[in-house]
Amino acid sequence: MAERTVELASTHGLHARPATIFTQAVAKTGVPVQIAKAGGKPVNAASILGVISLGIEQGDTLTLVSDDPSADAVLDELVTLLASNLDAE
Repeated sequence: MAERTVELASTHGLHARPATIFTQAVAKTGVPVQIAKAGGKPVNAASILGVISLGIEQGDTLTLVSDDPSADAVLDELVTLLASNLDAE
């Protein structure tokens, strides 16, 4: 199992626009990924409703997990995405 931890950089949290960018990036990989806030319940990272339901704010620590054999590279890309300010793009 591959796992990564990242602090969300987006200034307004993972609201609709940044959450859409993130979930579309996850879906595009074709790799099943779960996302969770520190101490929270994981949700499907490709689900816009699931991700928004987490109420992720700037500075929140997130954990990404996947059992897929190609998950290491995918999780690295997703961490880079979350560590950038998606509100600025």
